[in-house]
Amino acid sequence: MACFFMKKRQKRKTKAINKIRKIRKRDGSLVPFNSKKITNAVIKAMAVLGLDNARAARKITFDVVYLLNERIDKFEQKIPTVEQIQEIVEEVLEKYNERLFKVYSLYRRSRHIAREIRQFFKIRDDMKFSANALKVLEERYLLKDDKGKIIETPTQMFRRVAKAIAAIDKSYRENAKKSEKEFFEVMKNLEFLPNSPTLFNAGTELGQLAACFVLPIEDSLDSIFTTLKNTALIMQSGGGIGFSFSRLRPKDDIVKSTKGVASGVVSFMRIYDATIDVIKAGGKRRGAAMGILDIDHPDIEEFIISKKGAKRLSNFNISVAVTDRFMQAALNNKDIFLINPRNKKIVRKINAKQLFDTICKAAWTSGDPGLVFIDEHNKHNPTPKLGKIESTNPCGEAGLLSYESCNLGSINLTKYVKNKKIDFDKLKKVIHIAIHFLDNVIDANKYPLPEIKAITKANRKIGLGIMGFADLLIKLRIPYNSNQALRIAKKIMLFISKEARAASIALAKKRSSFPNFKKSKLKKMPCLRNATCTTIAPTGSISIIASCSSGIEPLFAIAYVREIMEKKRLIEINKDFQLEAIKKDIYTNDLIKKIAQTGSIKKTNLPSDMKKVYITALEIPIQWHIKMQATFQKHVDNAVSKTINLQKKASIEQIKKAYLLAWKLKCKGITIYRYGSKPQQVLYLGKGKKLTKAKLGYAGGSACTECAL
Repeated sequence: MACFFMKKRQKRKTKAINKIRKIRKRDGSLVPFNSKKITNAVIKAMAVLGLDNARAARKITFDVVYLLNERIDKFEQKIPTVEQIQEIVEEVLEKYNERLFKVYSLYRRSRHIAREIRQFFKIRDDMKFSANALKVLEERYLLKDDKGKIIETPTQMFRRVAKAIAAIDKSYRENAKKSEKEFFEVMKNLEFLPNSPTLFNAGTELGQLAACFVLPIEDSLDSIFTTLKNTALIMQSGGGIGFSFSRLRPKDDIVKSTKGVASGVVSFMRIYDATIDVIKAGGKRRGAAMGILDIDHPDIEEFIISKKGAKRLSNFNISVAVTDRFMQAALNNKDIFLINPRNKKIVRKINAKQLFDTICKAAWTSGDPGLVFIDEHNKHNPTPKLGKIESTNPCGEAGLLSYESCNLGSINLTKYVKNKKIDFDKLKKVIHIAIHFLDNVIDANKYPLPEIKAITKANRKIGLGIMGFADLLIKLRIPYNSNQALRIAKKIMLFISKEARAASIALAKKRSSFPNFKKSKLKKMPCLRNATCTTIAPTGSISIIASCSSGIEPLFAIAYVREIMEKKRLIEINKDFQLEAIKKDIYTNDLIKKIAQTGSIKKTNLPSDMKKVYITALEIPIQWHIKMQATFQKHVDNAVSKTINLQKKASIEQIKKAYLLAWKLKCKGITIYRYGSKPQQVLYLGKGKKLTKAKLGYAGGSACTECAL
């Protein structure tokens, strides 16, 4: 590469005198000028482009210093500011190498926005997070004092969590200091993050660390309102809850005590929804609940359409618990019986195909209900002697017994790719650390109810999953909708499942198996610490912190606009796409604006190989979404949370086919979302000259809702 100022340099003395002694920092303080910092910044920008030329970086630095000295009289008191130095660096880079200039300039702009957020909220960011991550950390994660002032940095947050979770090792006479260091490193490096409540509450007085709960609702006012009170306690701590309403007597059924009639399932769901709305998950995020009803409940038809209309049950995801028998009956156009749960008597019969059609039409209209394949859940229930699985957590990835809770964590796959290869040795090491961490959380947790504490400690369920899967495929140059992607999914999840079990066995040898081990289907194993080890969660907020794609979702948009604060807008671009476009010298502001209008590169003139790799959710045929979910499910103990995204023009018939395929491929549940079918979304695709816009909590996976994890 030829240096822009080479000719000028030849006329200078070999050792030019540097008059710049100090620089003015952004806070106004003065520090000694160190040209090596310029060199290091240029080297970092070069590394992004795969360049390794320290000599060229030093030449660029020489030119920057030369211009600083030439313009020294223009600086206040002959002392340049950090911004003035960076402007000159950009000036030199723009004429030296345009791609290098773009890398440096884009990074500088993003850091400028991040600084504004830091200053506005008085955050001390010691990890250089993105603007979106900083805003999420400020709103939800970093500890605040009684006046709302942030009192910890991101690094201190991770230290707080690591210390609190590692302290459990002392009770097992293990090396807590060693564990604290390991836990801190994997979190600080964003290689593994636990679910949000652990980050919120570890090391605090509240101390509730689990994300997933299932609470029972029996057919009595005492049970209904006791569970409602318990719901408030759990929601207050940031947890999400699943309920089966299937034990409640149907609408218009007799009520002995009053000689009146029952108001039905949906009426009580509305009471729960209103309570959750008031609590709002501890004020840190929206309330999250799952409402499930058995397919043979007499209120099933009202339940299916209960979310039709604006703001109806807005804090609930709802799913129908369907059996294999029902699915077969729907396929064969047979009738099923609706049964009163109070007395087990048949109320009436209904055509299964027509009921299935009603479900599909409602899902097309409003995105709800999803399906929970309840037989599949119970086939893999590790402790059937303790009861059946009747409900899942809010996003469907953890089928739990009554009062059970489960804490989750996710591995950021983007941290395990080097030279287009997966580093399985590094992945293995972090899996074992993560399982140790999650098992410790069970003991560190301050449980909101004694019943929850008892069964959670008796079964010790944990759920290790992944995030950044779409990013991983992009780095490997593999299209999401391909058999090669399915093979990678199988290889990764099989490896994680195997190593997670191995880590759980190793813990059991030191600490003993979970107390219900001998009552479980796992008793043929020599020992096991945790009844479940793996789960795929949607990872909304934590994937924003980790700066990766959410869960196993494909990208929903390559570029979009986000309003960060005080109407300040920032175009966010997929990092891998941005880098590749710069490397290929095709990156322009006009290109990014064009992509941000639709979120996709499909209608651009970009190379076909890029269009295959950077494919978005709405461009992926439905069957590939479901095949991907089913591939992961084969190697996951709990369940897989995934949204099957559909274009606005998708038909009801496509939804039917999706539901049937998910059942045939033995998924444990399915959630579909037809773009635009809900009154509120977290992302809106642009039209015409309008740009695609995302809300703050949007993590990149689906436009329907913000994930509660």
